[in-house]
Amino acid sequence: MDMIKQVFLGFIKIHILYHSSKEPIYGAEIARELARHGYHISFGTLYPTLHSLEEDSLLTSYQKIVNGKKRKYYKITKEGKKTLKEIRGKIRELVDEVIYEK
Repeated sequence: MDMIKQVFLGFIKIHILYHSSKEPIYGAEIARELARHGYHISFGTLYPTLHSLEEDSLLTSYQKIVNGKKRKYYKITKEGKKTLKEIRGKIRELVDEVIYEK
């Protein structure tokens, strides 16, 4: 995987953690949110990403019946919140250095 794809996948994971910290999310919803930010990600990439975040204990999931169909929701865990907080600090540091050249 080239570096740009790796960085964008990292950005996508950060978006997922952020939005799941605000409210539970589900696949189609987060795909639309990511597209709003210019990330057009296939479900074949999105769901393995969600599953890997869950395997890393950063997300947890539950199922709910919506309009007669099962929908899987994801929400951030305590470990996910801790990770997101740490990432925010690193993002600030990176932006200050790379964008604002402090």
